[in-house]
Amino acid sequence: MCKSLRLAYVAEIYESIPMESSETFLTTLFEMEMRLREEAKAERLIKKAKFINNKSLEDYRWHDNIYFPRHLKKEELMSLSFIDHQQNVVLTGAPGTGKTHLAIGLGREACRKGKEVRFFRVSELVEQLTKAWRDGKLSSFHTRLDSADLIVLDEMGYLPLSKESAELLFHLITDWYEKKSIIITSNLEFSQWNRVFADPRLTSALVDRVIHHAHILTFTGDSYRVTHALSRN
Repeated sequence: MCKSLRLAYVAEIYESIPMESSETFLTTLFEMEMRLREEAKAERLIKKAKFINNKSLEDYRWHDNIYFPRHLKKEELMSLSFIDHQQNVVLTGAPGTGKTHLAIGLGREACRKGKEVRFFRVSELVEQLTKAWRDGKLSSFHTRLDSADLIVLDEMGYLPLSKESAELLFHLITDWYEKKSIIITSNLEFSQWNRVFADPRLTSALVDRVIHHAHILTFTGDSYRVTHALSRN
């Protein structure tokens, strides 16, 4: 009967619930069914997002070298309200200062709240875009990302892009403009993005779309990875 009603967990958990009253029993039973469904959904979404590690907000080390814009507090960022308003988050600063960890932590938390997320290293995304374009499947590639609420683009600016690749990425981000949220991590300030996108006009147009409705956090200080390695010697 549980299978027919698509109650995935009731048959497994009903014996563990105290029978204080019929109402309490059923309420607790259905609450657990709903909670387990939400947890299973979150795990599916996390798997679909394809994060590169298991980092989370719970194990993130906040430090004094993260500079928030005046209008944004840490608690508001962690609430993920920016996703509901199709706003972006841009994390800029030196390598090893915690940008990717925070981006993945926010993405993983979004999955737990039922949001669809996709994670890409920018270099890998560009490779996929270029292949889809050459295979005549660019439209279907864009369509596969339509259902995502949040896109995480990691390491923008680590490698320069060809004119073809830059245009493909520009058009993809343009498609997402004011339709979904983007988290971008970059070791470059916006004024240096022309190193990545050779065309100044394209660079200007891309930055304009990214920073509109965006929360920009700046990371300074020494690399955590380097500091950690030195502390072991």
